Amino acid sequence: MSEEPKKQARLMSLDALRGADMLCIMGFASWVVALCALLPQCGLTEWIANQMTHVEWNGLRQHDTIFPLFLFIAGISFPFSLAKQLAQGRTTAQIHLKIVRRGFLLVLLGLVCNGILQFDFANLRCASVLARIGLAWMFAALLFTSIRKTSILAVIAAVILIGYWLAMWLIPGGSDPFSYENNLVGTIDRVLLPGRLYENNFFDPEGLFSTIPAIGTAMLGMFTGQWIRSAEASGNKKALYLFLAGVALALIGWLWSFVFPINKKLWTSSFVCAVAGYSLIWFSIFYYIIDVKGWRRWAFFFQVIGMNSITIYMLPRFIDCSRANKFFFGGIIKQFDGDWNKLVSLTFYILTCWLILYFFYKKKIFLKV
Repeated sequence: MSEEPKKQARLMSLDALRGADMLCIMGFASWVVALCALLPQCGLTEWIANQMTHVEWNGLRQHDTIFPLFLFIAGISFPFSLAKQLAQGRTTAQIHLKIVRRGFLLVLLGLVCNGILQFDFANLRCASVLARIGLAWMFAALLFTSIRKTSILAVIAAVILIGYWLAMWLIPGGSDPFSYENNLVGTIDRVLLPGRLYENNFFDPEGLFSTIPAIGTAMLGMFTGQWIRSAEASGNKKALYLFLAGVALALIGWLWSFVFPINKKLWTSSFVCAVAGYSLIWFSIFYYIIDVKGWRRWAFFFQVIGMNSITIYMLPRFIDCSRANKFFFGGIIKQFDGDWNKLVSLTFYILTCWLILYFFYKKKIFLKV
């Protein structure tokens, strides 16, 4: 068995990690909370259950990493996609057009999820998770394809993150520029963002200004993908270097948080570094186990989800998976009461969603944008 994956081959570890990430929004986070409710209540189970929720403002929990991890993975994938397009003879203009089309299609899908088809534009939320992914990835990809020198791109990424910090800190907004009431992000969105804001029509965690540091998240992912493709090191060394880089970035994020708090809703620069470190650590583990050592069978469950990630995000908007769950497994679920009923119901809900994705996988139906 070769220790070094082929440079142009699809990284199964990326699909598996993306699938593990999407599993959390497919019901696994709620499943963990339900499981903890059945276990003896102690500090550990309470801590684990708490990790399956978002922090209210400053801080970081596991649930806060789901979104940026997905964007980071999208960044890792891009250098492989770019190399394939260049090998097919596509021009830079054609590649740019595809990037822009993908970015705005994700914005459109976000609007569809938010209810644009109801034509209630006054109450329509324009910002969305998909829009944040689309715009941040799009601008990062345009930079990556326009500027080929990684050193210059690294400087741009640093300028984005440091510039965002200085803008948030120095532009007057109140006594605490990083507070919920006085931050620059909310001020800009209340002025420029049309329609309804997500939180009490006062603040939106996926607004305009906080999309800028998210470009840094995507760029860090692209640097990772480019390095994986080009480095001549063995698979073992690549996995080790990725892990060490993850630890270094997480440490930078932690140190930065003393002056710029880690905050997902503001997508602070310290948050970008901390979660990029977290993402790199997990990617190094998946990469080592799956692509270097070749232990792949266990990852198939996650791969099915990861290869149709947009589908699983959009699916509940169009298909009532809960109703399908009750139709197929309702008889079994009724045999359990209380907390057991919730755990069993969530187990079969996840299974129902996975079986739908498996059907798509077998039929080679993959929703791509």
